[in-house]
Amino acid sequence: MDPLKRVENELKKCVKCGACRAHCPAFATFGKEPAVARGKVALAQHLLKGDIELDDATYAAMSKCLLCGSCVEKCPNDVPTDEIVMVAREALSGQRGLTTFHAAVGRVIRNRSLMKFGAAAARILGPLFFRKIPETSGLRLRFPLPFVGGKRHIPPIAKKPFMDRHPEVIPGEPGKPRIVYFVGCMTNFCYPQVGEAALALFRHLGCTVIIPKNQQCCGLPGMSGGDLDTVRGLAEKNLAELERYEADYIMTACATCGGALHKFYPNLVGKRHPELAARLKAIAEKTVDAAQLLQKLGLNPEETGAGSDIRVTYHDPCHLRTRAITRQPRELLKGTPGVELAEMEGADKCCGLGGTFNVYHYESSLAINKMKSAAIINTGADAVVTGCPGCMMQLSDGLKQQRNRTRVMHTLEILARSIRP
Repeated sequence: MDPLKRVENELKKCVKCGACRAHCPAFATFGKEPAVARGKVALAQHLLKGDIELDDATYAAMSKCLLCGSCVEKCPNDVPTDEIVMVAREALSGQRGLTTFHAAVGRVIRNRSLMKFGAAAARILGPLFFRKIPETSGLRLRFPLPFVGGKRHIPPIAKKPFMDRHPEVIPGEPGKPRIVYFVGCMTNFCYPQVGEAALALFRHLGCTVIIPKNQQCCGLPGMSGGDLDTVRGLAEKNLAELERYEADYIMTACATCGGALHKFYPNLVGKRHPELAARLKAIAEKTVDAAQLLQKLGLNPEETGAGSDIRVTYHDPCHLRTRAITRQPRELLKGTPGVELAEMEGADKCCGLGGTFNVYHYESSLAINKMKSAAIINTGADAVVTGCPGCMMQLSDGLKQQRNRTRVMHTLEILARSIRP
């Protein structure tokens, strides 16, 4: 239980008031105390004291968290429950070992070559395992596989990863900002159009864009499973890559990756490894979301986003909402010719992905997502727009489960409509 000792003082902040119950999507789904932040803090305290057994029920309770941060935002005592849950999972994995799934995830995200090979194999062998669903324009498993439900819709793997399409340095205009682009796995392998839109927008602004070829997974999949050893290794590799170039900003177009670099690297990895703390903090301070940076650099969406009329609604990714990046994407969308922004009810509510939550509690994940899908459909929007490829996958799955044709797009795709090749 050594990891829990590091957050012992944070655990004491919780006064068990229950304010978190009203905002926790997991509690709304499961309806039981261990699913809410207050219950998890209590479990962590008893684990630290050693007066409860480390049984399957305790392990299952800690898995019922989306790490969405809603409880943290609403907590009157600023209890960092998301970090506490990650630390508790680290302690549990130290006692019980990693699950089969998380051990496999760790092997893949630690090895970029293995990840690329797996993506290529999945694309080639896809027809054996997936079938196209014409009425929903998606892919669906032919039969259930371990950790993957048979109902789930999967985005196709790109024929060529985004990072293989471009040189490492794409020069811009003299005197303009130099930007290191942390691409992220989902953009690289599943949604390369997001990367292309990001590149087009920042080149339009005259920026030099640097895409480090040896950047790794941000590590959040391992982080959510308690595999902090893997996360530390990935953080060190990413530090080495991100520090190779003098740059004004480190830009992400993935809310999850941005959350890892900006928050969890310094708060989790840095606290465990003080020798990395200063470097991780420096990277965190340079990390900005693409929409945030585009507005800061003065993007005029009238020049880049003109196109046919489209009605859109916007979903706030949790890892942008918790960093107070909610206004910028909306203002850019509203300033784009032909775009009508229709706000959905509960735009700031979690979509239900939550990384490993979606794997271990898929039906509950869909139940959360069903409310989000209903809100999207009620706006009558042609497309739902968001700033996270992970949310894009979850939103797309949920809408297709409802046999709905609303498109799912990244904010940058809308902003770059008239300058994309």
